[in-house]
Amino acid sequence: MLGAAGIASGAVLPAITASRNGRVVAIASRDPGRARNFAAAHPGSKAADTYEALLADPEIDAVYIPLVNSVHKEWTLRALAADKHVLCEKPLAMNAAEAEEMAVAAKSARKLLMEAFMYRFHPRTLRFVNELLDPMYVQASFGFTVKEASDFRLQAQLGGGALLDVGCYGVSVARWILGEPSNVLARSRMGGGVDMTTSALLQFPGGQTAAVWASFESPEEQSLTVVAREDVYRLDRPFSSREEVDEYQVMVESFAESILLDRPAPIPLTESIANMSVLDQIKEAAAKS
Repeated sequence: MLGAAGIASGAVLPAITASRNGRVVAIASRDPGRARNFAAAHPGSKAADTYEALLADPEIDAVYIPLVNSVHKEWTLRALAADKHVLCEKPLAMNAAEAEEMAVAAKSARKLLMEAFMYRFHPRTLRFVNELLDPMYVQASFGFTVKEASDFRLQAQLGGGALLDVGCYGVSVARWILGEPSNVLARSRMGGGVDMTTSALLQFPGGQTAAVWASFESPEEQSLTVVAREDVYRLDRPFSSREEVDEYQVMVESFAESILLDRPAPIPLTESIANMSVLDQIKEAAAKS
């Protein structure tokens, strides 16, 4: 693991430890003491002095990157160059151009690179999407309050903003259900150089539409509604549920299985690039409004 982020300690590291086909080998952090604390909590793992030292470790097959958005590309490229497979936190990159560069590097290195969109692995989400018939409209919301001004999510230079952090989920699920949009409209409320709330309307070639809403200034809100011709379907907490199973564990096991069996990634890079492209379009449309 490159970086001692909260998502790693609270979700991904326990998922790897519990998985049937992976183990935590080493942890690196800008703060060596923090890395040692993380390693102590996962017996059998060790703390690396630097990111570079971790990447140079021949015992490591794959790297999980939970770093801030602005350095996803840099450390993914460095990990691939060090002959490691990479599981990178969402969003994969800052924009589609970066994602394409990362995909080229992965192909050249003959290594697996996958975006860590854990919600796509949850059995109830898979059932929900697969059972839809003739969907006409998708409404996806994800919001919460960011309370600390120092939070990296509020730092523009670190790739902050509600659209990239949580809007990426809404765009992903809308595209999963309806395909690729043909037109994008959007509005954002900015604060401190980042979008605090973004609303987007996506139109699809068949006439279907989707509304995506992301916010850093709302009460906790997660919902997915799909209006189909025969019924209305709703899924509560569609993007972070551990009901039935741990979606993070299913994700890391699927990623590891793809490496061990030399199979394509469960979430292909073409999907991640396409999602980044729509996020780019939303950002551009909001900037023009």
